[in-house]
Amino acid sequence: MTATTANNHRARIIPALLVGTMLGGLAQPLLAQQVAAPAAPAAAAAETPNVVAEVPGVIKSVNVAGSERLEADTVRSYVKLTPGEPYTREALDQALKDLYETELFADVQVRDDGQGNITLQVRENPVINRIVLEGNKRLKSDKINPEIKLAPRQIFTRSKVRADVNRIIELYRRQGRFAATVEPKMVQLDQNRVDIIFEIHEGDKSKVRKINIIGNQKFSDGRLRGEMATKQTGLTKIFSSGTSYDPDRMSYDQQKLRQFYLTNGYADFRVVSAVAELTPDKKDFIITYVVEEGDRYKFGDVDLESEIRDIKAEAFKPILPMKKGDWYNAKLVEDTVDSITESTGLFGFTPDVRPDFNRDKEELTMGVVFKIMQSPRVYVERIDINGNTHTKDKVVRREFRLAEGDAFNSFKVKRSRDRIQSLGFFQEKFEIEQKPGSAPDRTILEANVEEKSTGELQVSAGYSSLEKFIVDLSIRERNFMGKGQEVRAGVSYSTYSKSVELGFTEPYVFDKNIAVGFDIFRRDYNSFNFSGNDRNTTYEQATTGFQLRAGVPLTEFITMAVRYGLNYDDVSLNKFTFFTNGVCDPVLAGRYLCDAIGKRVTSSVGYSLVFDNLNNRVRPSRGQRAVFSQDFAGLGGKVRYIKTSFEATKYWGLGSGFIFSAGAEGGYIKGLGQQVRLTDRFYLGEPEMRGFGIRGIGPRVRRQRYDVTNPAAPVVLTDKNNYIDDALGGNAYYKGRLELEIPLGNGARELGLRPSIFMDAGAVFGIRKPVLSDGCTIAPNTPTNCTFLNREAVDGKGRPLYYLNNPMDPANFTGETTTTVTAFKVPDQQIPIYKEAFFGNSAKPRLSVGFGVNWNSPFGPFRIDVAKALLKERGDNTKLITFNVGTQF
Repeated sequence: MTATTANNHRARIIPALLVGTMLGGLAQPLLAQQVAAPAAPAAAAAETPNVVAEVPGVIKSVNVAGSERLEADTVRSYVKLTPGEPYTREALDQALKDLYETELFADVQVRDDGQGNITLQVRENPVINRIVLEGNKRLKSDKINPEIKLAPRQIFTRSKVRADVNRIIELYRRQGRFAATVEPKMVQLDQNRVDIIFEIHEGDKSKVRKINIIGNQKFSDGRLRGEMATKQTGLTKIFSSGTSYDPDRMSYDQQKLRQFYLTNGYADFRVVSAVAELTPDKKDFIITYVVEEGDRYKFGDVDLESEIRDIKAEAFKPILPMKKGDWYNAKLVEDTVDSITESTGLFGFTPDVRPDFNRDKEELTMGVVFKIMQSPRVYVERIDINGNTHTKDKVVRREFRLAEGDAFNSFKVKRSRDRIQSLGFFQEKFEIEQKPGSAPDRTILEANVEEKSTGELQVSAGYSSLEKFIVDLSIRERNFMGKGQEVRAGVSYSTYSKSVELGFTEPYVFDKNIAVGFDIFRRDYNSFNFSGNDRNTTYEQATTGFQLRAGVPLTEFITMAVRYGLNYDDVSLNKFTFFTNGVCDPVLAGRYLCDAIGKRVTSSVGYSLVFDNLNNRVRPSRGQRAVFSQDFAGLGGKVRYIKTSFEATKYWGLGSGFIFSAGAEGGYIKGLGQQVRLTDRFYLGEPEMRGFGIRGIGPRVRRQRYDVTNPAAPVVLTDKNNYIDDALGGNAYYKGRLELEIPLGNGARELGLRPSIFMDAGAVFGIRKPVLSDGCTIAPNTPTNCTFLNREAVDGKGRPLYYLNNPMDPANFTGETTTTVTAFKVPDQQIPIYKEAFFGNSAKPRLSVGFGVNWNSPFGPFRIDVAKALLKERGDNTKLITFNVGTQF
């Protein structure tokens, strides 16, 4: 141990205040006299002993010597020695004990000069200068310091040091480090000050080597271990933190075992004993459970009774999920109680719902009668919010569905919890606690929140085969200045896309439940197609615009949002690639692309109806969300259409961390007096439809090259390297999704890993067949006619190209070109002859299945999916592995 000293007092380090605490050992207190102290003067050693009074006498005076910070009267107040009163040896002994019990003194002596003059010779405990932690690597100081009750400028006492040592060791035990030891040391400074140093030896984590279960016959050891939070060490558990031994987790596992058996009908199940034994090498634990399973029960008669006049039992009986003869399930009974309470809460009642059990051990049945009883009306006296250091109090308070003075309603409390959790400002597993108020009919609601970071700053750069060089810079604050406002800004740049966006949202305007916001953006996008594995830019789209948004709740779960947007679009094609004589050439670009180019203004107004009762908008596990939207373009501008879309998602918590979700969405766009533009249509593919490429589903034109080696008999080449594929999008689409999220161990959850299996289905369709080109006319009984087109050889800016050397001189010809005029003009290039084919305009479903993993990585959300397309149509592009970084909009 290396301790910092002051004023050359290194030699005065006290070796130890108490014996190091080992696993299973207890700290051994040291007497106060054992603390090394400055040597007393020689004369003091010859003075009268601590207590000298063989016979009773009368106290003449009580003097105090040696005190520095404490007044003499304060020291005298701690003893029961008063001038004029008789004293005995027992009285002086008691005075000595009383002074030590104050824990203010390192040494105390009581002297009597034989004449009744008593002197209290004291040496005060030192003042703590600072507290130092050494050796803690696995647990950071900010985790240990809150457990230490000693603090600078406090009086040093051994009992407090021992208590702090025990708390630190307990903290390490909760981390599974039962071999941890803590040795406190003290460095003496001047002016009776000390530094307290806690030397920590963390040791290795104590793992669970084996979990034995005795007495189980109906379920295997492996099945029961799977229900436990504690896991055996092994290669498959390297990411799990549940392999460390934790007594609290062991108690939790006993509850999990009981819950598992009760859920499966074993109402008499009990854990007879649970023992954790430390292995001889003191590194691991072996846990042994002895259980009694008992018999399996079925539900007997199930009924519902109501003692409240306005609640009719018959009206709520249909929500009872269990039937007579079903296997007994205690979890189902609990859920039914919650369901009845929630359902009656919708009508303003706060009943006391209790299940009354009738167990028949002979028939092995469990009858249940759910009784709805009148509970005493309780009112909310106060709502306390604690822990919100950054978030303003009103941001949390306005999410409560109850106000102070309202009648208590458990359904509204639960809804308030879900709304606060959905803000995304606080850690998960948040609960609203109910505490007694000032009277029996009063209650206090206490929300103890733990804030988490709500700001996101992402700076990333990379390279991909699709986007080439990529740079992203974005900043987002979801709780700006603690007011619940959202501010965001982002810049993105790559070879094929560029964007700048600014946005702001105020969820409560003037403290009213009305949300407003705006977005300003500029997006430059280069659409593309593929020729073989090469990506080719087709049209370029530059969009500049803004959108104004507002939303108001209609009911607790239904919100209406309105918006207005104004966009200026400039869609263009490369003139040197797709134009001939200044006009878009359908032979080079395709007529569908020539029709898309132009500058247009889109002025649109829209609305959305949103139903949302998810328990958490960030990571839902229960509830549903449905959105119906319509947008009308034509309020000015050149673009006119009406677009209708819907989406719905529902989540089910299946228990044990499994979450099942189902989603469906669809849309339709109709041009008003004009065709729907290519850029306004729906597209489907990666990442919406896993198992397919980007825009890999739906209508498309494939430009297939002719092999005209024999002009009289041209052949269409169908291999991938000889055609160009352009996605056209559709006027209608639908998509469905089924997904099951699979829980992992605590270690994987701490890393943010969430695997899932899924099935996607969908289609995009509904456009007219475009006018197609064919470079060769092939018809029965007629000669083949292929139209060969030549084009002047130019560079990327349209300038003619010339050879530097004479192509007729093979010995010196290099093939190098220049735009400087020379005598050697590069010959005109022959344009390949294509035949266009139209595919994919079908409403038949495409289907894919696969698995994927979500990872909340330090670099942002990351998702990788492996999917296999089972159903597809001609022209669809499939893709086995896809990954996304960040959120797709």
